Amino acid sequence: MSDLRDAAMRSKAWPFEEARKLIKRTSGTAPEKGYVLFETGYGPSGLPHIGTFGEVMRTTMVRRAFELLSDIPTKLICFSDDMDGLRKVPGNVPNQAQMAEDLHLPLTKVRDPFGTHESFGAHNNARLNAFLDSFGFEYEFASSTEYYRAGRFDAMLLTALERFDKIMEIMLPTLGPDRRATYSPFLPVSPKTGHVLQVPTLERNVAAGTIVYAEPDGERVELPVTGGHVKLQWKPDWALRWAALGVDYEMSGKDLIDSVTQASKICRALGKAPPEALTYELFLDDQGQKISKSKGNGLSMEEWLAYAAPESLGYFMYLKPKTAKRLFFDVIPKAVDEYHQQLRAYPDQDTAQRLNNPVHHVHSGDVPASHMVVPFAMLLNLASVSAAEDKSALWGFIRRYAPDASPETHPDLDAAAGFAVRYYNDVVKPAKVYRLADDKERAALEDLRDRLRAWDGGLDPEELQSMVFAVGKAHGFEPLRDWFKALYEVLLGASHGPRFGGFVALYGVEETVALIEAALAGELVSDC
Repeated sequence: MSDLRDAAMRSKAWPFEEARKLIKRTSGTAPEKGYVLFETGYGPSGLPHIGTFGEVMRTTMVRRAFELLSDIPTKLICFSDDMDGLRKVPGNVPNQAQMAEDLHLPLTKVRDPFGTHESFGAHNNARLNAFLDSFGFEYEFASSTEYYRAGRFDAMLLTALERFDKIMEIMLPTLGPDRRATYSPFLPVSPKTGHVLQVPTLERNVAAGTIVYAEPDGERVELPVTGGHVKLQWKPDWALRWAALGVDYEMSGKDLIDSVTQASKICRALGKAPPEALTYELFLDDQGQKISKSKGNGLSMEEWLAYAAPESLGYFMYLKPKTAKRLFFDVIPKAVDEYHQQLRAYPDQDTAQRLNNPVHHVHSGDVPASHMVVPFAMLLNLASVSAAEDKSALWGFIRRYAPDASPETHPDLDAAAGFAVRYYNDVVKPAKVYRLADDKERAALEDLRDRLRAWDGGLDPEELQSMVFAVGKAHGFEPLRDWFKALYEVLLGASHGPRFGGFVALYGVEETVALIEAALAGELVSDC
């Protein structure tokens, strides 16, 4: 264990770099609360999404890295800000008129438009818990409503009341003139309407622990700041949570840099140190534009998981969190194959290499074996040329290529075959464009066909690849990638593809000959 810990202390893998910040923060001693606290936040006005998964997955990676470096206990809370008032009616829920009637109520008081839970907040919290549980995350769920009402924040709310002016000094310079005129860090929950009110604080009574505000009808009301009678505005609320719970680590997106800055200042004003933080970059679509749920660009988590296992998404989330990454359909096959490459490499790596391997962090050190004897990209091309409607069609080819493989012994390959058929039919097939070969390409394809007809070298992918190379060289393709590009476009209807020798070995020599003849006869183009 000591050797492993020493190697982890030297590792340049980003979860260990983050974990070492916590080692420095704690000086190797458990905090007064008895554990190091990790937090992720969630706004339950909508459903969990790919960003939710990424934040919890990445935070868990840092947590596990810390646990390898230290014997201090840890805890992860997934905090739902469900006491927020409903500001607008979501466009993707039923009973819109009913939702409109409940505007400005706390989310845990808004009636559930789906009719399955006691409130809209409870509905979305249940979805969050089911979502996190489905991935096997270890966490403790926390409800803002419950924490406020149970008094978990009372002591720090009284401190915030006492230090009201300090909080205002931090927040007011960040606001526009109109907002400054009415801003208060305290949001009363109206005893008359139940609404979360954005109103000025007219008076403060620190000794009594109360504030005075005016209802929309002008009536002045005095409320205690404790017991769930008020909540704090977003940035002060974030700081309150950090200070009251002793949060040690929380990451957030680049769009929240200013919020982190102001919340950290407020946390210090409340007398506590803000947590260690990592700012991650946001996802982009295939055009390099920021992904927006309202625009519907980019790739959703449901779409990813329709075409690949969740471990591949975890692998994608591990990669360079501080670098903006494009998140669209084409990244799925690449991520799947890279993930399995790393799985295959892991058993032969030394300790330092294993700790730097992404799959160590995806699987918290309990790394499974890969049974993907056929790359996912190859399965996609096989699905394409065989017009497979289900994975059983692919297994006929797979068994010839890898006789020892079966759905029972290679479950990840079996699942990938199913994903490949679905991905091909949903994503690849609608965009396939075959073309005819030009004269130079036609002569080379005829040569390749004839060599394959005479082939007696078995199904060794490397030998077949060498033969395909030789054909390209013999016909003067320079650079040689133009020859392979022609193979993909003419035979597969795509601009890129697998190592062609491996494809022939999997699809079959006779089948490849028939494919070339169909392309030369113009049948593939006519079928589009």
